[in-house]
Amino acid sequence: MLRKSGAQRRQPALWRRCRSLRQIKQVHALMVLRGFLSDPFALRELIFASAVAVRGGIAHARLVFDRIPHPDRFMYNTLIRGAAHSDAPRDALSVYARMARHRGDCGGGGVRPDKLTFPFVLRACAAMGAGGTGAQVHAHVVKAGCEPDAFVRNALIGMHASCGDLEVAAALFDSGARRDAVAWSAMISGCARRGDICAARELFDESPVKDLVSWNVMITAYAKRGEIAMARELFDQVPERDVVSWNSMISGYVRCGSLRHAMELFEEMQGMGEKPDTVTVLSLLSACADSGALDVGRRLHSYLSERFSRTGLTTILGNALIDMYAKCGSMKSAHEVFCSMRDKDVSTWNSIIGGNALHGHVNESIDMFEKMHKGNVKPDEITFVAVLVACSHGGMVDRGHKYFNLMQQQYRIEPNIKHYGCMVDILSRAGLLKEAFEFIDTMKVEPNSVIWRTLLGACRIHGEIELAEHANRELLKARSDASGDYVLLSNIYASVGEWLGSEKMRNLMDDTGVNKEAGRAVIDGSSKDLMQSCRQF
Repeated sequence: MLRKSGAQRRQPALWRRCRSLRQIKQVHALMVLRGFLSDPFALRELIFASAVAVRGGIAHARLVFDRIPHPDRFMYNTLIRGAAHSDAPRDALSVYARMARHRGDCGGGGVRPDKLTFPFVLRACAAMGAGGTGAQVHAHVVKAGCEPDAFVRNALIGMHASCGDLEVAAALFDSGARRDAVAWSAMISGCARRGDICAARELFDESPVKDLVSWNVMITAYAKRGEIAMARELFDQVPERDVVSWNSMISGYVRCGSLRHAMELFEEMQGMGEKPDTVTVLSLLSACADSGALDVGRRLHSYLSERFSRTGLTTILGNALIDMYAKCGSMKSAHEVFCSMRDKDVSTWNSIIGGNALHGHVNESIDMFEKMHKGNVKPDEITFVAVLVACSHGGMVDRGHKYFNLMQQQYRIEPNIKHYGCMVDILSRAGLLKEAFEFIDTMKVEPNSVIWRTLLGACRIHGEIELAEHANRELLKARSDASGDYVLLSNIYASVGEWLGSEKMRNLMDDTGVNKEAGRAVIDGSSKDLMQSCRQF
């Protein structure tokens, strides 16, 4: 288990003022103009700020790093560290491999890994579940003479305990590490990551000195398993909490569907002087989006507006707000957040385009896509699903074909089953059923039951019996136990007076043992007025 104390490294005042990737890029541009790109000190600070100090800057750090002819050890270690903590830990291994390839080339600027390199490489192995690669790195550690170092040893324990050889982890732990609280945390964390929460709890109870990391590991493990009572029991017992403790508990309540308890804890967190971070708010906004709790979402938005009044919302928080408002049906608020954001990425555009499409705001969705297409943000496969959905809702067949071709020809994106499904839906809604069947014949992937069911529903609307029979045959090949598919074709026969065909489908259900599911109505039990009305009957 690695601590992040190194993140407190003292930076020069200029770099401390950089709190976003946009500001880092501005300083980078200034360095280019002033000729500082040949200054190793300035380059080190640029890589550190991009890879470690600011969230989401690792790609920019790698871009800078790859253009340095002879990076020094600090640059390598910083980039490996940043990648190990990012969403792409594999990049840490690729940088380490480059370092290992050139370590013997001392005359050409080669550098050797040291005790600050290995812990983050091992962290990346653990994050990827790459126990085999971790074992190879362990061999490099021994060869470099770094195994006795406590920082490296604890990283080895954590890696082996979570995805490597548990016996090796135990041997390292027993060989003088039992006096180290960090080593206990590494063993506890490793067992928890393996899913062996009983072993993790035994170690936790046995540990002579429980540090905050150990408490947080156990709280998180119980919360992720849905054992929210056990998580809360430990949370209430922990001598001192940090933001990770609060986040683990809040996320646990969100995962269990208890938004009320999560918000109560969020407010208690602020009342006790603990500052919520991005993870805290993202978890709550996600819960609001899933449950449609617009009022709670607005309260969170108000909190964020006050907190980021000077710097403006970060991209990731702005994206979460847009997604929340879109899923809660408040597209006006989603547009306001979108317009207020200074930095927008592809997820920002996808959220606003998809939100408009979802709510039938076809023209707004198309307009947003056109602005994105003409701007400097490259659409991805999710973007094209969203805009094709808008075309489907708007009955825009020609435009749908245009975007489908644009995706492949200009952006080199191969269509997946969702893109094909959208095109079939566009053609089906327009009554172009023969064209839809012909389009399916050109697909590079096997059509799934959703596509055939879309066609079957369109055949019912347009009274196409022969095509409906063909679609149903293909649908039953893909899935033969869905009663709705039989009932749908039976209703198609009945709608055009083909009573024998309708009865045949009903009999086929009986012969194949498919039972029709009973219909159900969903009532919002929280509505007091509705419940009072029901009692009157």
